[in-house]
Amino acid sequence: MMTDPFFYAAAIPAVIMVGLSKGGFGGAMALLGVPLMALAISPVQAAAILLPILIVMDMVSLWTWRSHKDNKTLAIMLPGALIGITIGWATAAWVTAPMIRLIVGTVALWFVWRYMMQNLAAARTGNKQAPRGHQPVLGTLWGTLSGFTSFVSHAGGPPYQIYTLPLQQDPKTYTGTSVRFFAIINAIKLIPYFALGQFDMTNLSTSLALAPLAPVATLAGAFIVRRMKPDIFYPFMYVMVLLAALKLIWDGAIHLLA
Repeated sequence: MMTDPFFYAAAIPAVIMVGLSKGGFGGAMALLGVPLMALAISPVQAAAILLPILIVMDMVSLWTWRSHKDNKTLAIMLPGALIGITIGWATAAWVTAPMIRLIVGTVALWFVWRYMMQNLAAARTGNKQAPRGHQPVLGTLWGTLSGFTSFVSHAGGPPYQIYTLPLQQDPKTYTGTSVRFFAIINAIKLIPYFALGQFDMTNLSTSLALAPLAPVATLAGAFIVRRMKPDIFYPFMYVMVLLAALKLIWDGAIHLLA
């Protein structure tokens, strides 16, 4: 694998896309990482190779967005995320990733459809949709699902976005909060990944070879997001959720039918 040109042809674009996502874009680009690398290696090995790279990206993102966060969002969602990771680890031998992708993709698609219907209604009446306040029970539930799907298939983004996008936070606050949320999740995931034997010298060496791409791609994503206005940022993020939903549904359906 370390000397296979086809592997790097798939892995390099995958790391760049995930890095741009980590910089602040979120959504579909992050979900393309494992499938792209899986063109050359198994999905399980691809996920194990990507996790240390995600940690490097998280460190860069935490420094880049160090002044922006919403502590209340983190306080509501992180306990649920920890529960979700624990459930994912405990059920790793029985839960199938394709079924999880199909369920999460369907829910995310419904979320975008509801957003579009609400916007159409607001356009007809002339009343702009107001930001939704925090709902601790709902936030804990979506945090749990985000932690679970992040552990199973690195697909924790859509559940997180379903809860946080309607809050309509400042784009910098939204991005800084999501960076902290997933940095903590990825750090916690290291423990069960080690316990399940996902890290060996081959995977770690490959992660190290690809790691220099991580800060460059992450900083590029942050550079672009910092210059986006809210009226551009939020429609863009909903498009990312839509693309992520379609990708998850496609992956889940293809594997289940096969």
